[in-house]
Amino acid sequence: MEEVQDLAEMFKDFLISFNKDGSYKYQEAIKRMILAGQRSLTIDFEDLLTYNMRLASSVAEAPEETLQNADIALMEVIKIFRRDYLEKVRKLHVRIRAAGDHIPIRRISSSEIGRMIHFTGIVTKASTVRQQIVEATYECQYCGNEITSTAHITTCPKCEKKQLMLDLKRSTFEDVQFLVVQEETEALSSGRMPKSIDVVLKDDLVDAVKPGDRVLVSGIVGIKKDKSLYKLYVEANHIESLTKGTEEIEISQRDEEVIRKVAKDPDLISKLIASVAPSIYGMDEVKEAILYMLVGGVTKVTPDGIRLRGDINILLVGDPGTAKSQLLKYVATIAPKAVYTSGRGSTAAGLTVAVVKNEIGEPYLEAGALVLADGGVCCIDEIDKMKSEDRVAMHEAMEQQTVSIAKAGIVATLNARCSILAAANPALGRYMHNRPITENIKLPPTLLSRFDLIFIISDVPNKDRDEALSRHVIDVRAEKYKAPYFSPEFIRKYIAYARRLRPSLSDEACRKISEYYLRLRGAMTPDSPIAITPRQLESLIRLAEARAKLFLRDKVTAEDAEAAIRLMDYCLRTVAKDEMGRIDIDIIMSGKPKTKREKMLKIIEIVERLEKELAGQPAHKDLIIEEAEKYGIDKAFTEDALEKLCTQGVLFKPKSDYYKKIR
Repeated sequence: MEEVQDLAEMFKDFLISFNKDGSYKYQEAIKRMILAGQRSLTIDFEDLLTYNMRLASSVAEAPEETLQNADIALMEVIKIFRRDYLEKVRKLHVRIRAAGDHIPIRRISSSEIGRMIHFTGIVTKASTVRQQIVEATYECQYCGNEITSTAHITTCPKCEKKQLMLDLKRSTFEDVQFLVVQEETEALSSGRMPKSIDVVLKDDLVDAVKPGDRVLVSGIVGIKKDKSLYKLYVEANHIESLTKGTEEIEISQRDEEVIRKVAKDPDLISKLIASVAPSIYGMDEVKEAILYMLVGGVTKVTPDGIRLRGDINILLVGDPGTAKSQLLKYVATIAPKAVYTSGRGSTAAGLTVAVVKNEIGEPYLEAGALVLADGGVCCIDEIDKMKSEDRVAMHEAMEQQTVSIAKAGIVATLNARCSILAAANPALGRYMHNRPITENIKLPPTLLSRFDLIFIISDVPNKDRDEALSRHVIDVRAEKYKAPYFSPEFIRKYIAYARRLRPSLSDEACRKISEYYLRLRGAMTPDSPIAITPRQLESLIRLAEARAKLFLRDKVTAEDAEAAIRLMDYCLRTVAKDEMGRIDIDIIMSGKPKTKREKMLKIIEIVERLEKELAGQPAHKDLIIEEAEKYGIDKAFTEDALEKLCTQGVLFKPKSDYYKKIR
C-alpha cells in the first residue's frame, strides 16, 4: 500500500514541480487541458527519465499499476486548479508519449508481455468504433439480487440460477476501436514481408488516426487467444499521427550546410540528372521530370476552400526493354516515402481503400497503395494491364487527392496526397508514332489527361546512340562506370529538405508562363485544334515551383519558368501532334485529334443523309466510302471509323456491310 501511495505522490510532485526552460510545463498543460475540455494529459517519457528514473522504470516495467496511480495523481492536481472540473468529466487519463523501450514491430515478442513499449508504423486497417462494458450491473430475475461486476457472468452467486439480466442504464461502457499497424516498408530489407500487430484504442483515443497514417504508438503488450494459438496485441496508452510527408527524415546541421552549398552550383540540375539512376543510359528529360516530381510544387488552398494540388504526375510509355520498370524501382528506393505496385496485380481496392471483415465479422477500413503513399510517391508499373473498372478508382486520387468510400455502412474520405509515376507498354508491342497515344496504350483519355507530363520512350536504331548505350551497359556489368556526383542517401536528404520550401511566383516567371500559354492559344483559329488548356497551365506552374525548390529559392525565377516550358513543350510535341504536325491537346484530353473527330462527324452525317435518300434503308459500306472520298477521307479511315462508331453505339449493322444510325 505504501508503494502505491508512493507512486501517486511521485507523479503528483512531477506534475506540479517539473520545470523546463523556466516554466512549469505540466501545470500549464493541465490548465490548457481544462480550458479545452479534454480528459487526457500527455507526458513526454523523456521528461520522466530526467526527473525521476524510478518513476520512468515503473512506467516501463509495471505500467498498469503505475498508470492507475498517475490518473489518481492527475485528479489530485486538478483539484488544486478546478475542483468542479472533476464533476464534469467521468474519467481522466495520463498518456505517456514514447514510453518504455523503442521496439520495432518485427521484434515484439512474448518477452514483452505486460511491459510498456513504443513503436512506429503505418495504419493499414481501422475498425468502426464500438462500445464495450467496463462495469456491468446485473439483476437476477429469480431472486432479485443485484450484482456489479467487471467480468461477464451468467450465474447468480446468491441463488445459483442462470437468470441474470444486464441493466444497460446502470452499466458503464467505454468506446473501443481496433487497428492493424504495419511496419514501414522503407525500413525493410529487400524481399522481406512487412509484419503487423493489432492495436486497441479506448475511450478518447478512438478515431485519433485513420488508415494510411504513419503513427507513434505507446502501449502495453498483451496476449489473446487466436483460434488454437495465441497472438500478441498492444493496448495503446498514447497514439500520435506522424504523417508529415518527408519532415520525419533526420537532417543534421552538417547535412544542411552541405545541401545549401550544393544548391548554389549553377550546374546543379545536370549533376542531379546524372546521379538519378546512373545505371540507366540517357533519358535526361525523363530524369529531370522525375526530380521535379520528387520535390513537387506548392499545394495551395484558395479562400473558398478549394485545394490546388502541388504533386506532379508522370506517365512513361515505352517499348519493351527501355528500363521503365528499373526507373520506377529506383524512384521507389530514392523517394523519402514511396510505395511500388504493379498494375497486373492491383485492383481498385488494393490501390485505394477496401472494407474487409475480421474474424468476428466487424468491418475494417484497409488502406491501399495510394493512401499508404500519402505525402510521397506511388509508383505503378504496367498501369495498362489493370482492369478498366479498377482504373476508374484512380480518377479522384489523381486530381482531388482523396479516396472516398461508401460501403458496408462505412462512409469515409481518406487522403491520397501523393505523386504518381506510372509506366505503360504499347498495346501493339511497339509504339506506333503515326497513331495517337490513345490507340497506342489501353488507357482512357480521362486518366491520361490527369498526368502533368507524358513521355514516349522509343527504341529506335541509331548508330551513335547504340554504340554509347552498349558501352554504358557493358561498363555497368563490368563495374567500370564512374561514381555519380551525389549518392542516393544524399539525394534522399536533399529532396526531403527541398520539399519543405514554399516558393512563390515572381512577376518574371508569371510573365514567361503566361506568354507561352497565350502564344499557343493565340495561334489557334476556328479551324485549328486546341493546343493547350488551363490544366497544362497549372502543370507549368507546378514544374516551375519544383525547380525553384531544387535550387532552394523562395521565389520562382524566369529561368525556372523557361525550364518548365521546355519540358512541357517537349512532351506536347511528342505526344499531342496530329497528322499535320500541329499540337492538338484533344489527343490527350478526349482521345481523338480535332481532324479525326471532324472526319468521324462527317461520316455520321453521310450515313444519315444516305439513309434519308434511301427512304430509311441502311447504306452499304461501298456507298459510304465513295461519298467520304469526295470530302478527302480515304477508304482505310472510313472502314476503321465505321467499326469504331458501331462499337461506340452510334451506328449499327442490320446486316453485313450495311450501316444505319441508332436513333
